Amino acid sequence: MTQLGEIQQAILNGDSAAVGSLPVPESYRGVTVHADEVDMFEGLESRDKDPRKSLHVDDVPVPELGPGEALVAVMASAINYNTVWTSIFEPIPTFKFLKKYGKLSPLAKRHDLPYHVVGSDLSGVVLRTGVGVHNWKPGDEVVAHCLNVELEGPDGHNDTMLDTEQRIWGFETNFGGLAEIALVKANQLMPKPDHLTWEEAASPGLVNSTAYRQLVSRNGADMKQGDVVLIWGASGGLGSYATQYALNGGAIPVCVVSSPEKAAICRKLGAELIIDRSAEGYKFWKNETEQDPKEWQRFGAKIRELTGGEDPDIVFEHPGRETFGASVYAARKGGTIVTCASTSGYLHQYDNRYLWMNLKRIIGSHFANYRESWEANRLIAKGLIHPTLSKTYPLEETGQAALDVHRNAHQGKVGVLALAPEEGLGVRDEEKRAKHIEGINAFRGA
Repeated sequence: MTQLGEIQQAILNGDSAAVGSLPVPESYRGVTVHADEVDMFEGLESRDKDPRKSLHVDDVPVPELGPGEALVAVMASAINYNTVWTSIFEPIPTFKFLKKYGKLSPLAKRHDLPYHVVGSDLSGVVLRTGVGVHNWKPGDEVVAHCLNVELEGPDGHNDTMLDTEQRIWGFETNFGGLAEIALVKANQLMPKPDHLTWEEAASPGLVNSTAYRQLVSRNGADMKQGDVVLIWGASGGLGSYATQYALNGGAIPVCVVSSPEKAAICRKLGAELIIDRSAEGYKFWKNETEQDPKEWQRFGAKIRELTGGEDPDIVFEHPGRETFGASVYAARKGGTIVTCASTSGYLHQYDNRYLWMNLKRIIGSHFANYRESWEANRLIAKGLIHPTLSKTYPLEETGQAALDVHRNAHQGKVGVLALAPEEGLGVRDEEKRAKHIEGINAFRGA
């Protein structure tokens, strides 16, 4: 049996404590993109770029473990849209991030390689910890959030997301979670929710924390009870958590989806006000350069029809260019548009009269700080927010998993098994799981 096989077997046998006594292998399998392939999709439209061609499963060396860091045996991971961006080399190849990071210090130089091990989610078991780590030890079952910061300057000490060296692990750093072993800073680690399987526990990380900051935190929209919250892509990886937070926090979600199947999932979560934008046929753009305000008005009228005449207090934005003009228009007077992404394009256009004359606010929100990530994971652990995992692939089929997300052919989150040989493993509290099984399985098979 290989060294990695021994580690895997110890974890599967429930003897995670033995992991610390087993040797760390010299190499592992990781999902990578290659620096010499960044031009492979040149001339193609974004929608035609295929992650199955650019994402590889390679044997790569285990990186050197530095102070304040941890090596984790990865049982499962998940796909985020940043993995799609990485795989299609947009908006820029991530090797530019790695090169810039590599200039920071001799230790950071490890990340500047001709391959990039990707992935910003994981669940697994701590293998080793570096000098100065005291909160975690080998054998601990963990999940990881994806905030990588240095915290050597003053800016990040009020809000770690404002650190001058803030990066997203597995996207702007190397040695990510779509692999059998991952390298993280130890302060990225959080306890694995004990009622979830490995793949379920891995799936909330990035999107759950992002939705928490964007919607709940004072750094985002600071949602309160009774707020009408318009949620784009409400059954997707990010929107599915926003929908749960709105419902859980006493707000009123208006869920925008693109099919009857996705509408059904939102209803299963407990949402009642749903707009199927495909059925309604909204065309916010007349052509590539001109939007249609009449469509904004028709969209706003639909929202008021559902809410009894109320406009949204908060618009939960992430599609970007396609929807942003409609979002600014639709928010109520004094309302908030909070945005964390631009999956349909970065160059937003909106009619500023609706913003300034109606005293609306646009807030930029990016991932979450350490405290927000911990609070979001705590809600998962308590069964107040549930994973939205719909499908899981083996590591070898990560390219297909990324293609699902790229083409919006998925619901909720798409998981990836690493050292876990099959789904359904890793549950430590069956009684708690039984109490929440309906919520846990809400997206299964969707």
